[in-house]
Amino acid sequence: SNPHSSMSLNTSTTPDGRGVLVYNGELILLYTKNVVMSFDGNPQPYFKGKKEGALYLTSHRIIFVSGNTGKPFRSFAMPFFGLQNVKLEQPLMGSNYLKGIIQALPDGNYQGEVKWRLSFPKGGCIDFGQALLQAVHIASRQRPTQAPPEYAPTSQMHYTAAAPTYYEAPKGPYYGFVAPTHVFPDRPDGNVYVYDTPPPYPGIAPTQPNVPGGPAPAYPAGSSGYPSSAPAYPASTLSGYAPLPQSNAAPPYPGAPQYANVPHPEAGPLPEKH
Repeated sequence: SNPHSSMSLNTSTTPDGRGVLVYNGELILLYTKNVVMSFDGNPQPYFKGKKEGALYLTSHRIIFVSGNTGKPFRSFAMPFFGLQNVKLEQPLMGSNYLKGIIQALPDGNYQGEVKWRLSFPKGGCIDFGQALLQAVHIASRQRPTQAPPEYAPTSQMHYTAAAPTYYEAPKGPYYGFVAPTHVFPDRPDGNVYVYDTPPPYPGIAPTQPNVPGGPAPAYPAGSSGYPSSAPAYPASTLSGYAPLPQSNAAPPYPGAPQYANVPHPEAGPLPEKH
């Protein structure tokens, strides 16, 4: 199979399109509603038109879930390791957006590559873009030297409802990743389901063997990084957006002290098109 195969369509939701499916050990680090996604460069009718919905940034990928469960397009998952040419566009007329390229997964329900675009009508595009670039950078360092596990068709895998603690973002860095929850304070709705199997590709955390069928590692109780109410948006800096907090200024991620504040080189700024 293509080593760059990495994208999947309609494999990240329950059959009714309302529940989100994550792998055993995959954690939700950031969540936001009111996102618009569109596609280019693939002739399949699934990809026509603009899709409105919610976006999950997990420890392994970003998952877009359509708010319109009646349409054939329900979800779109893009693992960090397969994202290419991620750029922030800041047009003089119109709003900022992120764009990039992703290849199809072996079990991805379509063929070839597709160009994607994400926009944030309620704001936060630059902050999400920085977080995404940071995640891609850290995940690229965690690629296992051995071949990844055999890719299992998701349609044959068993899943169960996630514990409520699954929705609590970590306080402080997660293996060097800092989620801008001050910009995206929303917590996911209680509709997450967890597969028994671990992710079939690398993520932010070092690759570790998972116990098949074991409980997914939840965030410790009371460690929620989501504020109880959305704080005022920080005063913008000269560059027009709030700076990400430095990883050494935050407390270590609870439950993983041996990895607390592992220094990672800072991801470079998002390339801008002039």
